[in-house]
This record gives sequence, C-alpha cells and structure tokens, in this order.
Amino acid sequence: MELLPRGRMMEAVGELLDRLAVRGVECHSLMVVHRGAVVAEGWWAPYSAERPHLLYSLTKSFTSIAVGIAIGDGLLSLDDRVVDVLPEHVPGDVSEQARRINVHQLLSMTVGHSVDTLDEAWRLEPGDLVKGFLRIPFDQPEGDRHTYDNSTTFLLARMVERVTGRGLPEYLDERLFEPMGIEQPEWDRVASGAAFGFHGLHLTTEAIAAFGELLLRGGRWGDRQLVPREWVELATTRHVDTLPLPNWSQNPDFLCGYGYQFWRSRHGYHGHGSYGQYCVVVPSHELVVAVTGAIEQEGALPGLLWECLLPALESTPDDDALADRLRRLSLATVEGTPGRSAEARIDASPQGSALPDGTAVTVEPVDGGWTLQLGASLTVEVGHGAWRESSPLGRPVVAAGAWQGDTYVADLYVITTPHRVRLTVNGEAATATWNVQPLTGPDLVLHLTDPLMTRPDVS
Repeated sequence: MELLPRGRMMEAVGELLDRLAVRGVECHSLMVVHRGAVVAEGWWAPYSAERPHLLYSLTKSFTSIAVGIAIGDGLLSLDDRVVDVLPEHVPGDVSEQARRINVHQLLSMTVGHSVDTLDEAWRLEPGDLVKGFLRIPFDQPEGDRHTYDNSTTFLLARMVERVTGRGLPEYLDERLFEPMGIEQPEWDRVASGAAFGFHGLHLTTEAIAAFGELLLRGGRWGDRQLVPREWVELATTRHVDTLPLPNWSQNPDFLCGYGYQFWRSRHGYHGHGSYGQYCVVVPSHELVVAVTGAIEQEGALPGLLWECLLPALESTPDDDALADRLRRLSLATVEGTPGRSAEARIDASPQGSALPDGTAVTVEPVDGGWTLQLGASLTVEVGHGAWRESSPLGRPVVAAGAWQGDTYVADLYVITTPHRVRLTVNGEAATATWNVQPLTGPDLVLHLTDPLMTRPDVS
C-alpha cells in the first residue's frame, strides 16, 4: 500500500504514541490506513515490518471469511448442522440440542453454553474435539445468548475443510492470501496437524491492514471480488448482544455486539486477539488500523484510537519529525556491562516458568554478546546493547542482555509472537519468566519449535 503522510493525522498518531507510552502499553507495530493510503506505520524494534506476528483470536475473523467464501460457492449454508457435515464425529448419545447446532450459531457463538467449552471438550474426548464439544450438556437454549467459545470456531474450520476438501490454510492461501499478494502465512496447529481455526495464524502488520482494507472494500481486491460483498456485510453486522467477559478488563468496545467472528465497536467493527492484536475497520471514516503487541491490560484499545485519530482525519501540513519518530520506535535493550561467564540451574518456582526446574544454564561471552546454552536443546545468541537473532529449533528468537552487578539479565523475544522470556542468573540460581505467558503453555521449547503443535487449549 502507498505511504502517504497526512498532517493532522500524523499529529494525532504522535499523541497516540505519547498516550500509549504514558499508560505503559507495549505495542509491537502500528499501521494506520485512511482512504486506502498508509498515513503512519511503525514497528518497535526488535519487531519489524517483514516479521509475521501471532494473531491469537484475530485468526477467528479469517476463519469467518473462509466460511463466507464456501457459502458463496454453494458448498455450505448458515443452516447446515454440525451433525450432518461431520457425521463421524457425532457421539452415540448426542442430545437433541447438539443435533440442532448449525453454522449460524457457531459463527455468532450462540450455541447454548454459558462458558468457553474448550477445556471440557478436550477432557471428554482428547482425540476428537468436535465429538467432545457435542457431548457437553447445554445450560441455555441455542440462539439466545452469546458466550465467547473457542470450540465453535474449531468446528467451523473442520466444516470448511470437509465441504471444500482442502485444509483451512490451503483454502485461504488459494482464495484469499495469494490473490492479495500475502506470502507464506504461518499457522500453529493441533497435534493432529490441523490448523486451530480459532487461533494460531501469524501475519505481518501490512497483511493485517490489507485484510482490513479488503473488508472496507466489501471483499474486493483490485479487480477481483475475493469475498462475497453480502458476506462481509453479514459477518460484520451485529447478530447478538455481548456481555462482559470473565477476566477481561472492562472495555466498552467489547459490549457493542458480536457478528460472525467479528466484534462490533463504538465505531465500526474489529477482529481481536489476546494481548492486543487488532484489525480495526471504521467504514464511516474510511479508516483501517492494524496493531500488534503484548498488552496485558487491554482497556486502552481501541478507545485511544477513537480519542486520538477520529478527530484528525482532515489533513494539514506533513510532520517529518513524527515520521522520523515512527522509524525509530524501539523497545529497550537490557542496560549493563558486557563480558563474564556463568553457570546456573533454573529455579522453576515462579509461576509459569519458561524452563523446567533444574535446567542447566551456561552464559558464555563472545564478541559483542553471549551464547546461552539452556539445557541440551537450546543454544541462543544474545547481543549486548543490540539484538542478536538465532533459530535453535526452527523459529527465531531475538535476544539482548547485560550484567547488572552480580546478576546477568537477558530478554529473549519469541519474535513472531507477543511473548518474551526474561532470564536472570545470580550465582548458581536462574529464573526464566514470561512478560505475558503464552496461552498454549509456558514451555519455551514448544514456542521455538517450528511448527508449533499442541493440544487446542488457548483463547
């Protein structure tokens, strides 16, 4: 997309950056698109434009689009029932309500459960999440109440795969990503190899913004109608009221109703993933905003976008200083001195330790930094005053560290995700703690292994 700075909007982006910093909101990237032109973009180093970033539940919005394309092809309908499309996954004692669950109810998350069913479905059927979901008793009638439920999107992904004969990633590659010029999106997968559907897609910030532009244009990209316009309108329409979610910070933009795997907002609508992954679309202002981050308390967004950006959509002179500021965005490297070696073992008593108790840690100085050996399988390169990259198990980790008195401190960024590990070594004891713990579990080895494959236990 064309980069076109606009004056008042640039001032507004500067105010947005200031307010994010004051509130301690950790963003990794920001892209603002107005009337089809990029008016501001920036990445907080070591995050960068070419890196894909884990979207968490923003993935759900892409699964919704896959459903819409399949419906447009006549392969699926909103009234199609799970038990008819996936009959081999139906338990023998399936309830009458489970028999009635259809695509509309899955998309709007109105199946009749009062809590997320993912853990219970997995417990009931460790090898078949669809069957586990259909075995869970219902405590409400279907269609009456929205309950955020990851299992519903998992079922939708499997239904799309059944009617199209393609894996969800392959289907979206062919019908969406390749025509849009989005190359090699990455997917996390369950142990069977299937894409989660409700989580696990990794895309660049530009690809997220392009997805928002596609929606803003009613599913049209260039001269091709990639997604039926009727589906974009239907998916982003309010179908059901929403209630405050358990353990979520109070946020008025999640209380405006739910569409088909999209949230309605006070202005427009958005797709959202845990820890601040956003694709925000405001049709009334021809505005798209893409954000990635590691935001533990998410009440700031998208509210700050309304406060800072919406009043500033008419242009005045350009602001070169802000453009330079956007180019220089960075997260801080660890401050301290170079040199010195150390040997220690991990104390895993901190909750959610990234490494098992007793893991051997070796810190070995090299020119410009250190080599870390973490157990038998992880060798990580660490820079001093700068980041160094390595890929010990297939996925990249970018790290910087320093000695602070008698303590060695290193930040290990799992750079295609919102997550990083802070390693501290003091004497013979070391700890490895996450900034925000991954929802797929705390094991660092899992998150550096390509591809990530695990049980579907994330939000």
